[in-house]
Parts: sequence; structure tokens; C-alpha cells
Amino acid sequence: MVADSMLAFALFVLDALTAPQAKYSLLFVAMGACIAAPVVFRRSHPRLVAWSLVMLSITTTVITHFLDDYEIGHPSLLGLGIALYTLVAYVGRRDAAIFVLALIIDAALALWLLEQSLTEVGGFIAVFYALCWITAEFMGARTAYDQEVAARLAVADYDRERSAHEAVIAERTRIARELHDVVAHAVSVMVVQADGASYALRQNPAAAETALANISSTGREALGELRRTVALLRTDETPEQMPQHGSAGIARVAEMMQRAGLTVEVQQTGQLDDIPPRVSLGVHRIVQESLTNVLRHAGPNARARVEVERRATDVLVEIVDTGRSAPPPNAFTGGGGNGLVGMRERVAVLHGTLIAGRLAGGGWRVRAVLPLDLPD
Repeated sequence: MVADSMLAFALFVLDALTAPQAKYSLLFVAMGACIAAPVVFRRSHPRLVAWSLVMLSITTTVITHFLDDYEIGHPSLLGLGIALYTLVAYVGRRDAAIFVLALIIDAALALWLLEQSLTEVGGFIAVFYALCWITAEFMGARTAYDQEVAARLAVADYDRERSAHEAVIAERTRIARELHDVVAHAVSVMVVQADGASYALRQNPAAAETALANISSTGREALGELRRTVALLRTDETPEQMPQHGSAGIARVAEMMQRAGLTVEVQQTGQLDDIPPRVSLGVHRIVQESLTNVLRHAGPNARARVEVERRATDVLVEIVDTGRSAPPPNAFTGGGGNGLVGMRERVAVLHGTLIAGRLAGGGWRVRAVLPLDLPD
């Protein structure tokens, strides 16, 4: 509003500088202030400001006609063009077109009552309003382009962070397997050696001593390997780096995809914020991966509907899109993200079911059912 206030003040100054040429200077200045004032709120209330300016312009024309003061017009009426620009850039072409009709009526009334020349004044008005419309179209398109690029960069960053997080999880799973192998192997060897030593303790002390030495050596090796493996798990991961679960996380993913140009309808039913963390993470990842695939492969003007419903014993997750173009062969087989294979693995770990495939009328559907009571 600071910039718009400065713009309104500039329009008022133009009227004040022109006022000495009018017959009724004080009235001229007062009307100029009334015309300039609505410009302050042009972006917060664009429709109200536009129609207020039209009514003020008509009122000014009528007053000028009855006072017989035709020498000079109000420069602050340039605010009509500013209002037209605002409607095109911030509201839409439909409202702007209706406003143009009102401007034509206003201009025709001014030409009739003030006895102005159609060729001189009418041409200027037409060119001025056309320039305002064209400028708004250009600036609006540029702003929309910048916003979409920023949104897609945000999605790319989010996807990269997600991929990094999934890579960390995969690496930890591998380390856990190695940890299990190290401990299981070492303990098995030590148990066998201890049993042998107990049998040979009295009859063959040398064999028992050898077995005990093997137990000691195996234990030391296993302990060293265990320390190296555990050291890999010690990270300084903060809560902010963890994925956001629950209804807020789903809404955040949907909002991000909408800013990137994908129309997303989200329907969440039931209490989703107190389900088990593993199930909540699974729901979040399925929605995220499905919407990312829709954004990448469903083609232009695609729409997606996300339905998440908490039922008595499970959670239903369904994502349906209206994409017409077929996804590439590797779109759901891993690639840069989890794909369908990753979703199936995640659902299988959660003891759920997953159905995914193309619909008969076009589009793609992913439907998962995740039980709430997970076995330990």
C-alpha cells in the first residue's frame, strides 16, 4: 500500500497543479482528492476501486456539465487506466472486459455532456486503455511465469531432499544388515568355541586353551567391526530435516504441486494426525510420489484427486489423475525416485495392499490400503 499511496498522491498533485486553471479551484481539488484516494486500495480491493472510480468519473462529468467548467479535465482520472491494469493483472479478463464496457459508457457520456471532439479525445482514450490492458497482460504473464518457475524449482529441491533422505534410509538398512551379519557370525563362532572348550577343558587343556584364544580373538574383531558400523549411524539429524507427516504434510505436498501448475483436489477424512508414525510416513510418501509422477508424466492440464480416509482398522489412500499421455516405461520402475517398485516395497513392509494402473477412460490410479495395527 505504500507504493499505491505514493501513486495516489502523485495523481492528486497533478490535480492540484491543474486546479488554478479551473473556475472553481477548491471544488476541483476536492474532486481530485476523491478520485485519487481509492487508488490506495487498488490491489487489496480491485473491483471496488475500479467501480468507485467509474462512479466518480461520471459524477465529475455531470458536475462539470452543470457548472459549465469545460476548460480543464481531471488528470487524476488516469486512475481509470490504473484500475483497468489492476483488474487484468490481478483479477481476470472477464471482470476487466465488463469494466471496459463501463469505461466506454463513461467516455461516451463525457463526449456528449462536455461537448468534446470524438476524433481527438476518443482516440487518446482508446489508445490509453489499450496500452493499460496490453501492459497488464505482459506483466501478468511474466509474473505467472516467474511464479511457476519458482514453484517448480521448489518441487525440484523438495524432490532432491526426498531422494537424499531415501538414500540415507537405504544406506542405514544396508548397515543394519551388515551389523546383523557381524554380530550373528561372531556370536555363533564364540558359542561353538565355548562349547568345544567346555568339553576339552579336562581331557585336552591345549585344545581348550586354543578355543578360548579363538573366542577372545573373535570377540575383539567383532567388537571392532561393531564400533565401525555403529559410527556410521551417528548423525546430527535435526527434527526440521524429518519429513512432515499427517494431514499438514499432505496439504503441504498438494500446495506445492498446485504452485507448480498441477490442479490437485485433496479430501482427508478422519483423524490422520494420531496414526502410527510408520503408517503416517507411508501415506505421505505414497501421495508425494504419485503426485510427482502426475506432474512429470500426465501431460498438460492434468488434474489429480487425492483421497485419504482413516477407517476403523486401516487407512485408504487413493490418487487418481486425468492425464492423457502415457508415462515413459521407466516412470514407475525406480528411475530417479522410488517409483511403483518403491511404493510396493513400502506398502509390503507395512503389511498393506497396493493397486496401480491405467484407467479405462484415461488417467492413472494408485490405491493403497495400510493397516493401523502393525505387528512388532
